[in-house]
Amino acid sequence: MAGQKQHDYHLVEPSIWPLIGSLAAFIMLGGGVMAMHAVPAGMWVLGLGIALVLATFYFWWADVVREAHAGDHTPVVQLHLRYGMLLFIASEVMFFVGWFWAWFDFSLFPTALQFADGATTNMIGQDGASALMQWPPKGLEVIDAFDLPLINTLILLCSGTTVTWAHHALLKGDRKGLINGLWLTILLGLLFSSIQAYEYMHAPFPFSGLNYGSAFFMATGFHGFHVIVGTIFLIVCLIRSYKGHFTPQQHFGFEAAAWYWHFVDVVWLFLFIVVYVWGGWGAPVHG
Repeated sequence: MAGQKQHDYHLVEPSIWPLIGSLAAFIMLGGGVMAMHAVPAGMWVLGLGIALVLATFYFWWADVVREAHAGDHTPVVQLHLRYGMLLFIASEVMFFVGWFWAWFDFSLFPTALQFADGATTNMIGQDGASALMQWPPKGLEVIDAFDLPLINTLILLCSGTTVTWAHHALLKGDRKGLINGLWLTILLGLLFSSIQAYEYMHAPFPFSGLNYGSAFFMATGFHGFHVIVGTIFLIVCLIRSYKGHFTPQQHFGFEAAAWYWHFVDVVWLFLFIVVYVWGGWGAPVHG
């Protein structure tokens, strides 16, 4: 019959959200630049941009959920959604590769910089040549890897098991197990973020003026940001679980959140080993 769909693919309806999302990102970028240059209205423009980005997230993904409930997410469409999530996670992997690259470059090849006034300052934050080829910088106290970072490692590993429990419960049609597993995972994620915030507040080195601190906070901080995003992702899945949105046959939203959470777990293991253990090896530990 003319006009009847003869394939398994879903052609989305025209949507305004891609346009609004691009404008929101532009406003947020402009507001961020204005705020960094102390323009009086910068924070207001930045706040407007963030609000529009969040609104785009909500309404655009709400449209996707409605498409799923309408039966538009056929097995072929679900497969391609999984491809998209895998590619997104791959891009996030390369994002963290950049931070690890910076960390290894700073640690394995510390050099000195010659400034216009003739003073030589070590790139790793120490004056003079005595600290060259030394990482962490000479005299710097580091965070004890086997204190709070180890606790956070155990917390994330436990959260990986609870989200897997939730996934298996969903596949078996056990809604109570799904909800309980999500609750535990979310609480463990919030506990991880709280401990990391406490660790940052008591860190013995600054963010600026020292590339050990800059590399440390950028790598672990962006991971912490991903933990927060993953926790929000799981909270949305929890709300949808209470509403009965997921079935053993169709639950890509939860599956994407679980993949993302496992990615966060694995990245943290590398951060713990490379940044906390190896990166602080031999340096005095902060009290």
